[in-house]
Amino acid sequence: LFCHSGLSGILPEHMFYKTIQECKERFRTSRNDIFDTSQFYCGVVHLKNFFQLNLGLISARNTNSEDINHFFCCNSVTDMKCGESTIQSYVFPLHIYPTKEKKDLFRIEGETREPNIKPEIFKSLSGAYKKEVSPEEIFYYIYAVLYSKIYRTKYAEFLKIDFPRVPFTKDYKLFKKMSDYGNMLADLHLLKSPGLDSPIARFQGKGDNRVKKLKYDDKAGVLYINKGQYFEGILQDVWNYQIGGYQVCDKWLKDRKDRVLSLDEIRTYCRIVTAIQKTIEIQKNIDSLYAGIEISVLG
Repeated sequence: LFCHSGLSGILPEHMFYKTIQECKERFRTSRNDIFDTSQFYCGVVHLKNFFQLNLGLISARNTNSEDINHFFCCNSVTDMKCGESTIQSYVFPLHIYPTKEKKDLFRIEGETREPNIKPEIFKSLSGAYKKEVSPEEIFYYIYAVLYSKIYRTKYAEFLKIDFPRVPFTKDYKLFKKMSDYGNMLADLHLLKSPGLDSPIARFQGKGDNRVKKLKYDDKAGVLYINKGQYFEGILQDVWNYQIGGYQVCDKWLKDRKDRVLSLDEIRTYCRIVTAIQKTIEIQKNIDSLYAGIEISVLG
């Protein structure tokens, strides 16, 4: 399906730059973990596809986890185990950008980015739907399928040993609905959905905002970060939710143990909780459609 992939991770390279500005231009955003980013210094050409506007599917060739949940998306460079806790992740960029430093014999000078999707996929879908589909629509459709619990359960044994294979429906309306759900999921996971502007979780209590010892009360839906402060509005299925083998709500805070949470971090955590709850709701909608894909698979 995708023409190119790349191992996640930041490759070391030591380079000297003439000016401070040139050094500043080498700082990029990296996705360290699920819902977590930071800045890093990069001199590596191989990561170029995420130096400009792009989307990427994070997955793994196999997994040692019992549960199948090693799928996420990104719009930046990712860490080695961002999408899978037991093995190294792969990133499939939606678009491939031309290399400036080393010219490709077959690449035309001045050529813009190109879709990282095999041409026969576009040909097959346009033939079935009698209309053209965009690379983004295909990406979001794939993302929705990968978040179907029915799909994950049915193909669990295969997904543990190889990259996912995605069935495409013959029905354009069904394709479009799934693509729309995938778009919603991606926006939630990149924390850019307008639906996150009114988070369901709230930070309460008095203290210094320091993460000391996490204690979750499943009956009250409350997560304490210290003796006097807590996040409320966290349902049990949200608290237990995993992506890539990571229990998201737990790990994000444990990575900040003994640190004082900033106001921005508190807001981000509330948005993450909201994103997970909305993900669970969308997954139910996706599953209500998925059976239709299996009975109308494009040959």
